[in-house]
Amino acid sequence: MPALAAAVTAARDAGEIAARDVVPAATTVLVSGLSRVDRAVLEDLVALWEPPALGDSEAAWVEIPVAFDGPDLADVAAGWAVTVDQAVGLIAATEFTVAFCGFAPGFAYLTGLPPGRAVPRRAEPRTSVPAGSVGLAGPYAGVYPRSSPGAGRLWAPRSGNRCGMWSARPPHCSCPVRG
Repeated sequence: MPALAAAVTAARDAGEIAARDVVPAATTVLVSGLSRVDRAVLEDLVALWEPPALGDSEAAWVEIPVAFDGPDLADVAAGWAVTVDQAVGLIAATEFTVAFCGFAPGFAYLTGLPPGRAVPRRAEPRTSVPAGSVGLAGPYAGVYPRSSPGAGRLWAPRSGNRCGMWSARPPHCSCPVRG
């Protein structure tokens, strides 16, 4: 949905619609602040929109240094029926891509896990996950941008802070914000 959100944002920036917010998610795009006229234009835009062909991205690569010593790493390995070392190898070999943002400001949902590697969220979320922790939940991975509650399976606590994802200018993790 990020490509559709980009098309809607381009329409807003061109003055075709007066949307206030355009926020992509896994299977939807939230568009707020539309008038009835804007809604009709948006409906036409969506009806004519076609997803772009998959190809090489020109987006910048961000390498996140991690220490594979998280409290849930053994659970992830057990769920995948592999050893901890094999789980580390599978995760380290994965090229993750930002799919959409949400949950908390700056939190990017990352896709790329191989089929069959989704992991269940924790039944009891942690009340506080340290900023920079890296975890898995469902088919997604994510780096917690700040300390917050979370139900992800943590495999690299506090690792993401080491690469300066949020202090870089511009930030490495570009999530939509109110325009």
